Amino acid sequence: MEDKMNLDQLCAEYGYRFAENVSVADGFNAKKAEVLITKALGVLQEQGLYAFALFCKSRSSGERAGAEEIEVLAKELLKKLNLINDGDLLEELRKDDGLLTKLDYLMLAIQVLEKSLIYARFHAKSMKESQGKG
Repeated sequence: MEDKMNLDQLCAEYGYRFAENVSVADGFNAKKAEVLITKALGVLQEQGLYAFALFCKSRSSGERAGAEEIEVLAKELLKKLNLINDGDLLEELRKDDGLLTKLDYLMLAIQVLEKSLIYARFHAKSMKESQGKG
């Protein structure tokens, strides 16, 4: 991780990207994006990072495109923080020296993803409101 990285700015950037990318995924709009982002956030908060990764992998066809966008951006964000390498997210988490074995880094990963998804939910909500008035 860079010495002087502004984590709140990074969360804001990724929050916007989560909302944008999920809302334009195949079959999605801002309302569906807000619902899926809220579900993903709930899983992360209640069940943890591994369950979050499983949630993204397990979505049915109606949510698959949006969940794939969430997974891609989550992986990109964790990689940017040097918390994981370039492999599959689930494999990166569960390998012997993976993120799940490093409690301090795991807590950082969860906090940064959580804040990013909270920002994403608000972005999607504001996008939904502006689409509704258009």
